[in-house]
Formats: sequence, structure tokens, C-alpha cells
Amino acid sequence: MPRSSLQTIQDEHAALAAMLQSLLLMLDRGPADEPERFFDVLRAMLFYVDEFPERLHHPKESALLFPRLVKLAPHTQESITQLEKDHAHSEAAVRELQHLLLAWELLGESRHAAFDGAARRYVEAYLAHMKLEETAILPVAQAMFTPADWALLDTAFAHNSDPLTGQHLRDPSFDRLFTRIVMSAPAPIGAGNR
Repeated sequence: MPRSSLQTIQDEHAALAAMLQSLLLMLDRGPADEPERFFDVLRAMLFYVDEFPERLHHPKESALLFPRLVKLAPHTQESITQLEKDHAHSEAAVRELQHLLLAWELLGESRHAAFDGAARRYVEAYLAHMKLEETAILPVAQAMFTPADWALLDTAFAHNSDPLTGQHLRDPSFDRLFTRIVMSAPAPIGAGNR
């Protein structure tokens, strides 16, 4: 039996939250005596965020979940407006983080604080975004959507192949990225020692 879109969304949120928490753990530990490994895994993490949630997860929420829900439950409009603003800002924010990380790596310690502050704000905002979806949107969808509504979402989300949820066959093009993150990042995302 295929997984439901609701479960897929929740699994993807859990994987992303773990990734973001691991990013903070990496920041707390710093590059120490392995700066190449440190910057490599942070780049891979940010690429994952840019490549998967931004390009596959958010567009399906914006195109399918949110419009249907606001029609059925107009009281969700304020939350959906906030979530759509988050989606619009998030892609640019992760690209800015990638730039700030590169600046830190190439230009040195004088650029550390800018990346650190921006990364912590980004993680805080992203976690708040997912919490809003899980508390103000998904429960209302569960109560209001018909089986036909869920079937449409299930079909759309069934094609997501997030390499970190373990629920779908991994896209071979993501295998190298997945391996790099898991082998280098600290728990809860990876098996790395750092």
C-alpha cells in the first residue's frame, strides 16, 4: 500500500528537522582540525535543503495542499499566507547561506559570525514554519479533506524520493549526496564522529 501524503509530509519534515539540527551541531563543534570535511558536509547539507525541500516539497504544498484547504477552511488563510511567504523567502535564504558559507571557507574567520548568525536564524525560522504546518494546517486538512482530495495529494507526494526519509527508493542521482552527508554529519542525521 502506498504511503499517504500526510505521512510523507510528516516524514519529510522529520528528516529536514534532523538535518537542520545536525547543521547546528556542526556549527557548535566547528571545523577544528578538519576544515575540509567540515565545509564539505555543510555544503552538502545546504545543497540538500535547496534541492529537495525547496524544489519538490514546497511546490506541492503550495500548488495542491494550501489552495484546496483555504477553500474548505477559510480560517486557515492567515496561516497559509505566512507559509507562502516563508516558501517564497526560503529559497533565497538557503542560497544566501550557501554564499555565506563559501565566504567563511574562502575568506576566513572574519566571515564566520555572518554565516553562524544567518544559519541559526534560518534554522529557527524553518522549524517554526514546519510547526505551523503541523499544528494549523495538517490537522485541519485531516478533518476537512475528502478521499478524493487525499488521493490527489497522495499521487503527487508519492513521487517524492527524499533520500533521508528512508521511505522511498532513493534517486540514484542523490546517492553520492546522501552518502556524503550520512558518513560525515553527526547524529541524528549521520554516522560521523564529529
